[in-house]
Amino acid sequence: NSIKLTTLIKRLACTNATVLINGPTGTGKEVVSNLIHHFSTRAEKAFVAVNCAAIPEQMLESMLFGHEKGSFTGAMQPNKGLIRAADEGTVLLDEISEMPITLQAKLLRVIQEKKVMPIGSSVEVSVDVRIIATTNRNMAEEVKAGRFREDLYYRLNVFPLNTLRLSERRFDIPAIAAHLLFSIDKDSELKTKISEQAFETLMEYSWPGNVRELSNVIQRAKILCANNVICADDLIFDNFEKDKPTNTAEALAAKFRNTESNEMVL
Repeated sequence: NSIKLTTLIKRLACTNATVLINGPTGTGKEVVSNLIHHFSTRAEKAFVAVNCAAIPEQMLESMLFGHEKGSFTGAMQPNKGLIRAADEGTVLLDEISEMPITLQAKLLRVIQEKKVMPIGSSVEVSVDVRIIATTNRNMAEEVKAGRFREDLYYRLNVFPLNTLRLSERRFDIPAIAAHLLFSIDKDSELKTKISEQAFETLMEYSWPGNVRELSNVIQRAKILCANNVICADDLIFDNFEKDKPTNTAEALAAKFRNTESNEMVL
């Protein structure tokens, strides 16, 4: 339940333990990672997120571990890399199962020895970062198949967390929605609130798109709401259900058309 998850996050935040978060796509793994960082003593330092599946191998190595000038074609300037850039902070390695096995040994050294060796250098650099990794795969199976180093798996899996689909943890929805809204509002002087009726509506929906869909709904509601209070009528759903809710993407278009008509009358 939400109380247990919040308690776990806060307890984890008090440590420097590596965390491996496993769960289906869109279930809020990055949100949990952000919260662990937010409640930790590293909160004032950098939080750097890297998607291991979205970056080619050589580019990923350079981005994470850095490189020296001239170490490869196009390396016109030295680059310390994202791990060193996050020194004293937190690095989130999203989709860790997709990290090439050739780079896994370098990551293992960061965790074990707190050392980074940039491409083209023979000198290791000390670094202090907390590593959080996420995956939607069965990592034990990845290890058995030889696609992931067993020693790295155990180093990452010091504290495993599992994220469930939103439909399986409805009582987490208010806390997640509030966190998403806080992230949207962080650069705004006026803070937005969510009404009780809106919270009730959020908890009634099945959320086939999980936290990603919830994020979209909150962003839409922030745009539509009046007086910085999100009401139930401001919630526009993607609506993969046949019966409910009635606020759908089509309703969003209708709402804008009505707004434009009213403005023209005025």
